[in-house]
Amino acid sequence: MKFLAIDFETANYYPDSACALGFARVENNTIVQKDCYLIRPPTRWFVFSELHGITWDDVKDKPTFGELWNTMKTHFHDVDFVVAHNASFDKRVLAGCCATYRVAMPKVKFKCTVEYSRNILGIKPANLPNVCKELGIPLNHHDAASDTEACAKIMLEVFKRWSN
Repeated sequence: MKFLAIDFETANYYPDSACALGFARVENNTIVQKDCYLIRPPTRWFVFSELHGITWDDVKDKPTFGELWNTMKTHFHDVDFVVAHNASFDKRVLAGCCATYRVAMPKVKFKCTVEYSRNILGIKPANLPNVCKELGIPLNHHDAASDTEACAKIMLEVFKRWSN
């Protein structure tokens, strides 16, 4: 089983405003690769800096999603699925960025650890900080690298409980 955990941080309310993206690749129940990218969004309008700490000054000299795509798309190769905590959000941001920069959206199935946390792990509320607290997973919330690694670990816990 190979899967990819992802987490986007966005600058504002628009789905193409990604300012950070984390990846954690899991193979054979082990995180084998982690990457995180700062991304320059299409505009300098930031409203979520208080959440994630990323400002325009942090990303103004970073590559755009389009400029990073050839590097980032390799993460999606040869995985059974992509998982995110609140997958509909991350899928929407990925689709928005792909559309803005006219690159093909990866043809991968998305799974959601919010749903699995509620329905399989029985954790409520199923927000990321609470799930991580319940499972003893370290978290620096709204840091794309930390959120991504936490999501991968939640999915591994789901598999562990499914197999028992």
